[in-house]
Amino acid sequence: MGRLVIVEGLDGAGKRTFTTQLVAGLRGHGAAVTTLAFPRYDDDVHAELARDALYGRMGDLASSVHAMAVLFALDRRAAADGLRSALERHDVVLVDRYVASNAAYSAARLGQDAAGEVVGWVRELELGRFGIPRPDHQLLLAPPREVAAERARSREATEPGRARDAYESDDGLQARTDAVYRALAAAGWLSPWTVLDGPAAAPSALLPALLHGC
Repeated sequence: MGRLVIVEGLDGAGKRTFTTQLVAGLRGHGAAVTTLAFPRYDDDVHAELARDALYGRMGDLASSVHAMAVLFALDRRAAADGLRSALERHDVVLVDRYVASNAAYSAARLGQDAAGEVVGWVRELELGRFGIPRPDHQLLLAPPREVAAERARSREATEPGRARDAYESDDGLQARTDAVYRALAAAGWLSPWTVLDGPAAAPSALLPALLHGC
């Protein structure tokens, strides 16, 4: 059975760049690797509805923290069988965003911290009720928040179709989410975590832990 490795971080943290580098490093060590990214906006109706809500196209849906969390959770529930199959066929399944994203953003929206009620609620919903695979290791890309925000603004200006959504454009929410992420990592929420300062971190140093759990 392969290892489920998650890459987490704020919008603009550099997850896409880092994931590309990490995949190359893992494959260079002979590992069979596949990737997946959540939300699956183009592949799952729940994620599609969540995206529409974040761009103001679903009335007041986005105002409900729990409703949005359920949509993101249902996206992962729909992908769970595929994840389990991928874990049977690969050494590492590398996922961009997972349960911790739902927990961190939900807590930040409600003004709660990592020990708040909604974090436990998300955990029970996704792992308990929906039975999605538990992560083996989580990586938090944590550059200075100002750096992540500038990257997100630059991406919006230079990439067609990348206008920031309601979460991405809320600087206060991003700051609170960053704090919850860091606290989840410090607590070892759901799995061991490694906190990195961004895509400049050397993936090679991570390979033993990701491949063998050591």
